[in-house]
Formats: sequence, structure tokens, C-alpha cells
Amino acid sequence: MSETYTIDDLLAIMAKLRDPEGGCPWDIEQNFETIAPYTIEEAYEVDEAIRADDMASLKDELGDLLFQTVFHAQMAKEAGHFDFASVVQNVSEKMVRRHPHVFGDASIEDADAQTSAWEAQKARERAEKAEREGRAPSVLDGVSLSLPALLRAVKLQKRAARVGFDWPETLQVLDKMQEESAELVEEYKAGADPARIREEYGDLLFVVANLGRHLKVDPEEALRDANAKFTRRFHRIEALLAADGRTPSQSNLEEMDSLWDQAKAEEKAAAKETGKA
Repeated sequence: MSETYTIDDLLAIMAKLRDPEGGCPWDIEQNFETIAPYTIEEAYEVDEAIRADDMASLKDELGDLLFQTVFHAQMAKEAGHFDFASVVQNVSEKMVRRHPHVFGDASIEDADAQTSAWEAQKARERAEKAEREGRAPSVLDGVSLSLPALLRAVKLQKRAARVGFDWPETLQVLDKMQEESAELVEEYKAGADPARIREEYGDLLFVVANLGRHLKVDPEEALRDANAKFTRRFHRIEALLAADGRTPSQSNLEEMDSLWDQAKAEEKAAAKETGKA
């Protein structure tokens, strides 16, 4: 039977790994900046395990993500900022504060009311933080710069929409998307410099993200599905070429485009057979 470990053991393991005397050279030389990418990667791997409904992997990936928290807390402790116990204390206080209907006397009717109360509490906390920092609060406070750009765009748009800065009709967003697309085409045809092209392209992506919000479609999910579809169909192109003893590099665009249409038709036929068309 394997040895049983607790969170205290994990904290001790982390401290030993970072010990200048006998610790791991790699762990010792790390800092917040070098570890941050691993933290993000582990969060994505948790997401991947959930999507695959792989509970064994989820257990493993959650452990890796927890280790990232312990790693950051250990570095903060060494620098005299905070420790793991204060992280636990802080998040516990926050959860109790944001759930007065569970830990206090407040009454919440349903999930929608809870969401509104949650957002109101977060807004108060952001305002208090702005006051501590000696600046005016903003509706956009707290939308992390480190978020993936597509996700951040949606969050910024949601915040602005709460105070009425939003198109009331979805068709207006579609019109704006066409406008931004036309501007990009115009700049491209005029031979605009790369910076200008990038700006117009960014504007178009921002509006597309907003359109997803209005359509109640998660842009990240939609793009993930499109990526999967592209991967699946391109793999089919590779398989069809391989049956002829060739690779994509030995083909051409016209042929591969035709094979793409074939792969697409096969998918539709298969979906129709299974009643998913």
C-alpha cells in the first residue's frame, strides 16, 4: 500500500524542492514569471480531462494544478509576501462574503438572483480596491490582461453591456461586422502598412466576438469546434492521399480542395445515417 500524504506533506515537499541546500536545481531557480506559463498550461489540461470525461486524468491534472498553487505560495513565502495558509484564508473569506445566502441571513430566490448578487459583491470589491489604490473605479476593472484575447474581448463587452454600452439588436452587430470587414478589405487593397492591417483585423475579431455574445454562442467553444472539424477533414485528405501513395506536399490545392469536399460530403452522409444531420 502506498504512503498516505496530506496537504501539509505537499507543502513540505515543495519547501524541500526549493531548499537551497539539497533542493532541486530547476525548482530553485524558478520565479513567478517562469512558473506562470506552467500554471496556465495545467489549467488547460484540467479542461481537457473534463472534456474527455476522463476522471483518472482529471484527478492527476487537478493535482498538478494544486501543485502550481503550492509552488507560487512557497515562492511568496520565501519573499515575505504571504504563504499557503493565507491563500486558503483569503479565498475562504471571499467565498463566505460572496455567499451571504449560504453563510448568513440573506435570501436568494434562484440562480439568476445569485449571479446578480455575486456580480454586485464583486463590483463593490473592485471599487474598494480602486479606492485603496487611489484611483477612480472603472466598469472594466478586474478583466485580466492575461486572459486569452478572445475571452477577454467577450468579458470586456459584457462589462460594458451592463451599463448600457451595447447594441440592442443582433442585426446591428452583423451590420458592424460587415462594416469592419469592408474596412479591412479597403485597407488591404490600398496597400496599407502592416500595423494598419493588424488594427483593422483586430477590430473585425472584436466585433465577431461580440456577435457570438449576442447569438449566445461562446466564441471559444465555436472556434474549438471549427478547429476540430478542420483537423478531422484534413486528416481525411491525408488518408485519401495516402491510399494513393502520396502526401499533401505531393498534391496541389485544387486536388486537396476536391478531397475536402469529399470529406465534407462523407461527414454529412454519416450524420444523416445516424440521424444527426
